[in-house]
Amino acid sequence: MAGDRIIGEISAGLNLLVGIAATDTDTEVDWMARKCLDLRLFADGDGKPWSKSIVDIQGEILVVSQFTLYGDCRQGRRPSFSASASPDSAQPLYDLFVSKLQQSNLTIATGKFGAMMSVEIENDGPVTMILER
Repeated sequence: MAGDRIIGEISAGLNLLVGIAATDTDTEVDWMARKCLDLRLFADGDGKPWSKSIVDIQGEILVVSQFTLYGDCRQGRRPSFSASASPDSAQPLYDLFVSKLQQSNLTIATGKFGAMMSVEIENDGPVTMILER
């Protein structure tokens, strides 16, 4: 939500918190989109875990820009965001990532790039993955 307005929402699927690093290029975006679509994160009909991809289950994806994923807290008492891409560099790559996901013909919803948002996530199991190339 941005303010009191719902920007994007999905039912069953993936919530992707996407941070763009200052060193990211179209190559990383291509890799990440393909990886997100192909990863086997869901159980099959018999309950066997890690058997189906988001494409296999025809799930939905919510993409939220999250530059703070690159907050480095190793030194000092304040995070450093020097590894994050600037908004001018990050937005085109974020938009490219979303467009690559949309090519899957799945339902793809987004937040609002750069906005302060309240994001509600209901996890079906305590699973969080970090993708870095």
